[in-house]
Amino acid sequence: MNPSLRTVYATIPAAFVLWFFIFALPVGNFWLKLTGSASLLAAIGLISSRNELKALFVFKIRHLWVGALSALILYGIFWVGKLAANLLFSFAPGQIESVYASKTQLDAVWIGLLLLFVMGPAEEIYWRGFVQRRLTGRYGATVGVLATAVVYTLVHVVSLNFMLVALPGSAASTGGSSSSGRRT
Repeated sequence: MNPSLRTVYATIPAAFVLWFFIFALPVGNFWLKLTGSASLLAAIGLISSRNELKALFVFKIRHLWVGALSALILYGIFWVGKLAANLLFSFAPGQIESVYASKTQLDAVWIGLLLLFVMGPAEEIYWRGFVQRRLTGRYGATVGVLATAVVYTLVHVVSLNFMLVALPGSAASTGGSSSSGRRT
């Protein structure tokens, strides 16, 4: 078995443990725990992919357009999803609000900066750049993307927040197809 694939299989349980620490243990600052955990997983993914870093980090101007368009589409999906969830589920508004309740632990500017420059990139590096890339390489694009989306969603189950579980599931399944191992 490919050593990087072994690392994927070893780090997925670690992701479950880290997300349990983030969501289930009310000790420490939520945002700092999330930043540290995502950064640790990204570092493992980068170290395991060190022979491919040059190819992985090739910059093309179209990456900016694809990223911006993907962000807009995902924002639209979440916006429509929030409206639909609020109409369909009486518990949705409270659960959606609870996702943002931890904003009091850190200034909103710092949260935004961490999300934009650390947590978002770290999760992309680990989940899509490492896990999904390895799984699609081994099992093909469809199985790799779906398996990554399922695991990414299940990692969030520990939050015991249906809306927080549904959100990553939709994000992973919609965004996964745009980076299913193809080189752009």
